[in-house]
Order: sequence, then C-alpha cells, then structure tokens
Amino acid sequence: MRILVTGGAGFIGSHVVEAYLAEGHEVHVIDNLATGRRANVPEGAVLHEADIHSAESERLFASFRPEVVNHHAAQASVKLSSGDIVHDLEVNGGGTARIADLCVRYGVRKLIYSASGGTVYGNPDVLPIPETHPLRPVSNYGMSKLVGELYIALKGRTEGLEFTILRYSNAFGPRQDPHGEAGVVAIFTGRLLAGEPCTIDGDGEQLKDYIYVGDIARANVLALTRGGGETLNIGVGEGTSVNTIYAALTAAAGITAEPRFGPPRAGDVRAFWLDTSRAREVLGWQPEVTFDDGIRRTLDSFRR
Repeated sequence: MRILVTGGAGFIGSHVVEAYLAEGHEVHVIDNLATGRRANVPEGAVLHEADIHSAESERLFASFRPEVVNHHAAQASVKLSSGDIVHDLEVNGGGTARIADLCVRYGVRKLIYSASGGTVYGNPDVLPIPETHPLRPVSNYGMSKLVGELYIALKGRTEGLEFTILRYSNAFGPRQDPHGEAGVVAIFTGRLLAGEPCTIDGDGEQLKDYIYVGDIARANVLALTRGGGETLNIGVGEGTSVNTIYAALTAAAGITAEPRFGPPRAGDVRAFWLDTSRAREVLGWQPEVTFDDGIRRTLDSFRR
C-alpha cells in the first residue's frame, strides 16, 4: 500500500512510519523539519522536506498518488498556541483542511488523523472519558486540533472521504524531544541523565493517561483497514500522577534525587484518562506495553 505520512519525522509520526514499513508498505514522509528530525525517519521511507501548505505538498500527492494519508503534521505546543493563536489555527486547522481537500482531489482511499484526546474534551464530567463526552477545549491548541477534526468530518459528509480520527492521550517513548514543552517523561529523562534537577508543576498529583508510543503506532496500522468513519480514543484508560512518573524514572535509572515543585501550569486539566472500549471493539486494539516497561524502554533509548 502507498502511504503518505505528514509529520513523519516527528516523535509519534516516525514510529507510525516504522510500523508501516514493518508491514511491507511503501511510505513517503512530508515534514518541514520545524520540530521533526531527519534522523527520526526510518530507513526505507522517502523524506520530502516541505511544508503541508506548500505547492510541493500538492505535487507530492500528484506524483506519489497515496492510497492512504496519515496526518501527523501539527503545531503541538499548548504554550506556543497561547502566544500565537493565528499560527496555531493555520497549521492545525487550516493545514488539516488542506490535507483533507488534497485527499479528495487526488483520490486518496482513506485519511487517518492524529487528534488530541488530552485537550479536546476540556475538564471532564466523567472518568474515564468516552468519545461522546462534550467537546469544550480550554486551550487554543485543543481548539485548533478540534477544528481539524471538523474539517475532516465535513469532507466525509459532503465528499465521501473515508477517515479514522484517533484521539491520543499523552504519548511517551523513544525519540520524544526532551527539550520541548510537551512530554514530561522525556523532559525528566533528559534532565535526570544530564544530572540536572527536575521541576514538577503544582503538587505532582495531577493524573493523566500516559501511553507508550509503540501502542499508538499499532493503532495506526489497524486503522488502515478498520474504523472507517470513526473517532476513537487511544490511551491506557487509567491515570498516572507526575509524582509516580518521577519515582519510576529515578528508580529505573538508579538515581536518588528529590524533585523541585513549581506553580501549577495555567490551563492544565487536573485529571483525565480515556475510555478506550470503542477502540478495542472497532479496531481490535488494546495497549500492550505496561507503564513500567515503557519507562525502561524510554530510558534505554535516551542512554543510547
């Protein structure tokens, strides 16, 4: 199968590319390398260094003629989205609308979209959070990712575009940027291995749904042939505190160091974890890597 992965040089996207290659698919990647890295792109994939808004992206659709497009390209920082709301919307909303339009114009069989289960629901009414929960983001980032979903659903209703939307919880694992704003596991891992102190926002008892990136990649493989027209939560279905993450990392690394505590992060949802029963039913998917195993794999990859 010919598959185009946008954002395939990024953290999650590169793992999806790796999983597609392992299944024997022909994979091309489009990435402007604003946050992605050439070194992340697995051997066997063809990298096109270009922006999804550029004319080059349309030329790639015309020449490669992908059967499936997997859309991971995004502005992924909640902090940056608050500082430049227009850029955030142009990338996550407008960029997704453009990709969906190109899919229709060039006869793509299916579009798979990486959505944000951690931000589109806002402060939850119930836990775990089902896909039917009201959508009320509390950040510009969450809103722009939701706008991307709406454009895709519109193309599905009006022009017959087949799609699967996957709402991820908090991903962690190898190749995550330890210097970025997103990804507390990567940030703490990088600082601990460098002998630097770690600062926990607030009291550290905020609970989030943390999923190993390899399990996300498997969901994207299953979505190639399943889940048409579906919007599905992808997570582990339970909350883990930041204090627990810190304790697990220091124990796995054999490091004894006390964390610092700072003020709570503005706009942060205090607790969320996702109801993943629909993904189990529709995709035949469930997470396989335990939290502790994922922490060990992440730590080993950073050491290498």
